[in-house]
Amino acid sequence: MQETYNLRKFALSDLQSVMQINRVCLPENYTDFFFIDLYRRYPETFVVAEEGKEVVGYIMCRIEVGLSNFGLSGLVKKGHIVSIAVVDDHRKKGIGHALVAKAMEAMRLYNAKQCYLEVRITNEPAVILYRKLGFTITRTIRGYYADGEDACVMSLDLQSKK
Repeated sequence: MQETYNLRKFALSDLQSVMQINRVCLPENYTDFFFIDLYRRYPETFVVAEEGKEVVGYIMCRIEVGLSNFGLSGLVKKGHIVSIAVVDDHRKKGIGHALVAKAMEAMRLYNAKQCYLEVRITNEPAVILYRKLGFTITRTIRGYYADGEDACVMSLDLQSKK
């Protein structure tokens, strides 16, 4: 399948498009300050997908230090995929896969050793996508979402996945 989209780093001029995609695609919405803060702190990991000149998807992440998601002892630097969304009409084109792969590349620039995300337990297409990328479910968080739905925490070792 020929790629019809382009990935590039988020720019402040993309903010309204990204916020609109977030509102349309996800029940968890963020303030403009939240988007801008993540962009300023971790610009390499905030990526948009565009077709033509239209932004059709995004991924935004942050870098954290915390306990390993794989039961190893000690603190580790981790990339956290905070939000990813692709407009309905542009799904099933490989955009989500490409966004996650690009974000994982960028996390390595910040010396992250692991990557993780939370995903709704019922979001089967997303769970399948993340499994294809090498993520495994490392735990479940009961009642994680505002509507009470549980989340799977899916994690990946960035050191073994190049």
